[in-house]
Amino acid sequence: MAYNQYGGRGGYGGPPPGGRGGYGGGYGGGYGAPGGPPSGPPPGADPQLWQWFAAVDADRSGSISPSELQQALVNGDWSPFDLDTVKLLMTIFDTDRSGTVTFNEFSGLWKYIKDWQGVFRHFDADRSGSIDGRELNQALTQFGFNLSPHLITLLERKYVNASIGLMAGPRDVKASIEGTGITFDRFVRCCVVIKQLTESFQRLDTNRSGWVQMNYETFMQTILASP
Repeated sequence: MAYNQYGGRGGYGGPPPGGRGGYGGGYGGGYGAPGGPPSGPPPGADPQLWQWFAAVDADRSGSISPSELQQALVNGDWSPFDLDTVKLLMTIFDTDRSGTVTFNEFSGLWKYIKDWQGVFRHFDADRSGSIDGRELNQALTQFGFNLSPHLITLLERKYVNASIGLMAGPRDVKASIEGTGITFDRFVRCCVVIKQLTESFQRLDTNRSGWVQMNYETFMQTILASP
């Protein structure tokens, strides 16, 4: 498969092929046990998936809000999904832009997370349940995004722990990276953000030279449109 000069591979960002794996079990994407009995799945729906949907839909509205989805999703260490990751998933699968996900939208989100679990397992070479800088670099390189070591370090600072921040000192960052790594939810968000930023750059680089010139308005539009 050919790679372009930005490192982006065509079609990346949808569910990675070959992903598999259930929820929980030491990796990301766990769902809690279903709560009350469902009212009944739609025709042709997976009964178990409907049962999970009904359990997540705590207010019985027939759709799932970001807060409900966050309470239902956990990483392999049982930490809740980062809210920014939940919102990103919502923007991908909330096709009617209602601010919630219906059962059909939830079905697509479910498969997407399962596929990403397979990717996470593949690159978590040391089976630590998190992704370190070397593993992140390998993942992005295989996806076709060839980032410099400096950019990989910036990504670690941004996604390893939301409480650290980009302005933290080197010792704080090093301790956080070595102590926790990047959890499943933030790994997904990191990869999707890189993909979307690369696509934004490609749209501006009409000559495909690897360089762009833009005014302040275009720059701000590009940044603010990013997740």
